[in-house]
Amino acid sequence: MGYMPLTPFGRTVDAVLLKHQQAAADGSSMLSAVSKWDALRDLAAARKSYGLSDRDLSVLQALLGFLPGKEISPQPGVTVVHPSNRAICERLNGMPSSTMRRHMARLVDAGILIRRDSPNGKRYVRRYQGERVAYGFDLSPLAFRFAEFSDAAEARRAEEARIKQLRETVSLMRRDLLNLALCGAADRPELTVWDQFHDLAHLTARDLRRKLGADDLEALQARLATALTETNNLLEPVCAEDLGTSDTQIEHHYQNSKKDSFESEQTVTAAPAAATESKDETGYAENPAAERPVHSETPPQPPEAPAPSGPSLPLRLVLSACGEICGYADGAIRHWNDLLRAADTVRPMMGISATVWEDAKTAMGTAEAATVVAAMLERFSEIRSPSGYLRHLSAKAVSGRFTSAPMVLALTRRGAAA
Repeated sequence: MGYMPLTPFGRTVDAVLLKHQQAAADGSSMLSAVSKWDALRDLAAARKSYGLSDRDLSVLQALLGFLPGKEISPQPGVTVVHPSNRAICERLNGMPSSTMRRHMARLVDAGILIRRDSPNGKRYVRRYQGERVAYGFDLSPLAFRFAEFSDAAEARRAEEARIKQLRETVSLMRRDLLNLALCGAADRPELTVWDQFHDLAHLTARDLRRKLGADDLEALQARLATALTETNNLLEPVCAEDLGTSDTQIEHHYQNSKKDSFESEQTVTAAPAAATESKDETGYAENPAAERPVHSETPPQPPEAPAPSGPSLPLRLVLSACGEICGYADGAIRHWNDLLRAADTVRPMMGISATVWEDAKTAMGTAEAATVVAAMLERFSEIRSPSGYLRHLSAKAVSGRFTSAPMVLALTRRGAAA
């Protein structure tokens, strides 16, 4: 081309356009051709850095389809395509011409394209003695700015990976906070802070529905970290009361400790009684039965637990919050006896031993124990040891420090927020 125009036909010229024109003239002398699809791929990854949309890149992809070959030369004027507006719109599956021109103007403003307009503004190509003269859209910026696009694409991919990791971290912390808040409401219902943690977890879930930046996600992570630290501090006394995580270990330790204490007590009390027995001349007891240990005649009796109270919540409210247990009932659950039979059915499936179940019914009452099993079934995947957890609740019920109301109400709030 004898002369390369700088200004477009019938359009205003600004400093940005002249800057892109100068960069195309200065930065292309020592560069080699690049793959047009690699350039498009990197530009698509970094499009937000240049203020471009996916529709803008669709128009650019249609223009690349008019360029023969797979490579783009960085030399200005060599890679000029000259399709008509109608041909471009056909490649874009019938996009309106006005919409296409608007997207084309964004590509020109971003320096992705350079207009090489003819004297009358038409797009065409002519050949003079083997020299090709074309007027249209110059794609050479894709070649001489390829390194810039690649760096921007890598930075964008790193930022997206960082945001993805932050979202995963925040999501996991939110889940832990919600579960710990529900556990705390059941174990320590006297504290009012569990509702705040519960609300924070649900508000975080609502925020995660939007596209948050790295700064917003880091702020959420800091808030959740503070809440989790406080939650763990509040639950430390509850965790210290738990003797272990295995059902066998918990029951074995409980039985051995009780057995040793009762045997030692019976041995001490039997000693004075044995000393007062009458003996015959040979020194043996007159009554042979007296030679048997006292503790074998009178087996130890466990300490009496306080009388269990009735159900703390209406049956209708329990069933609305704990609907999973209805699938294990023979029919509709209309009375507490129906709920108890369903709990008896699902109890072995949950891994709760018969001894623990009987102790729970004795300590809590049948209706309260059935309510606890129904609530545990709703959170079965979150409970590591159902049998050990029920034994722990039974121990709290013996001392009068447990009621199933917080567990059921927590499930009600979770179901309402879901």
